[in-house]
Amino acid sequence: MPDRSDKLPAGLRAHLASLFPGARVVRACALGPDAHPPSDETEKELGYGHPLRVTLATETGTTHDVVLHTAGADEYGHDRRADRIAAQVLAYDTFGLFPQHVRAIDVGALRDDGTLVSLRATGEAYLITEWAEGELYADDLRRIGRDGALRELDVARADALVRYLVALHRTPGTHEGAYVRAIRDLIGAGEGVAGIADAYPEDTPGAPRARLDAIERACLEHRLRLRRRTDRLRRTHGDFHPFNLLFEGEKLIALDASRGAQGDPADDLASLTINHLFFGLEHRDVWNDGLGALWSRTFDRYLRESGDLGMLETIAPFFAWRALVVSSPRWYPHLRAEDRDRMLRFAERVLAAPRFDPVMGIEAMR
Repeated sequence: MPDRSDKLPAGLRAHLASLFPGARVVRACALGPDAHPPSDETEKELGYGHPLRVTLATETGTTHDVVLHTAGADEYGHDRRADRIAAQVLAYDTFGLFPQHVRAIDVGALRDDGTLVSLRATGEAYLITEWAEGELYADDLRRIGRDGALRELDVARADALVRYLVALHRTPGTHEGAYVRAIRDLIGAGEGVAGIADAYPEDTPGAPRARLDAIERACLEHRLRLRRRTDRLRRTHGDFHPFNLLFEGEKLIALDASRGAQGDPADDLASLTINHLFFGLEHRDVWNDGLGALWSRTFDRYLRESGDLGMLETIAPFFAWRALVVSSPRWYPHLRAEDRDRMLRFAERVLAAPRFDPVMGIEAMR
């Protein structure tokens, strides 16, 4: 195989010298997924990553070989940089758990200039963000749910949320596989339908395991129907709920965009509007004039301003997912069993319907 040492990251030689004092790189070659002769029917064509075998020579003339593993984007759950970093860290954390397994020497990241940053002696990752002042939108919904009345500012803020989503959803996604993944993660990810359902205690009132299983199966049917709707791929927030939304007057500040930030626009709309139902559960007698009015206004304005009637065909599993979250005793331990049942009945109805109609939410609160 040809020597690829001239293609090594700029800082690798120095980094290896720190790991192996006195050694220098003398050769590097690419490793394919299969050393078997080409055209054999058992030949493996694809592998995850782009490994390089790097040969080091010491001052005494002995040699030592290591493998540099880097990864590229693919459609198998590695399309985000975070996925690829997670895979390398997981390998470092687990290789040493197995007998007769190659040893992981170091793990880290490549800077833009080609130098290496080691994560070998680190623990959990961290993220630092700006601080934002504002009023939590969840507090607005609590007050509206309790009072059953809208202020002028409440209407203005609801309209600001719609404008934000309509503008956001005009931006196309990056590649079709992102939509397929978003629909797959909606059902099967740890934070998706399956993960939320798995975390329900077995004795949850109003949510026996058989009921949760049936909801999950119905969601899977929707995944099989939706996964090729890649024309719907747009930029999305991914967690557009009232605990991630702040307001200063009518100015919106969004927090904690999630899950790759692209998928189906129905995701964001379901995340927001499920809370019009949830925050109104304790005061259903005044829901129509308060949160019910916001529910109807939000759908009317979003559909009119976005023109996205297709959302009505895709929103059902997103509503089911969010209904499972707000009904979960892990997330909301004080929810009454009858209100959990109401939310899950809403999920079951939208999953069973060929097309969502906002009237279903109004009827669910009667």
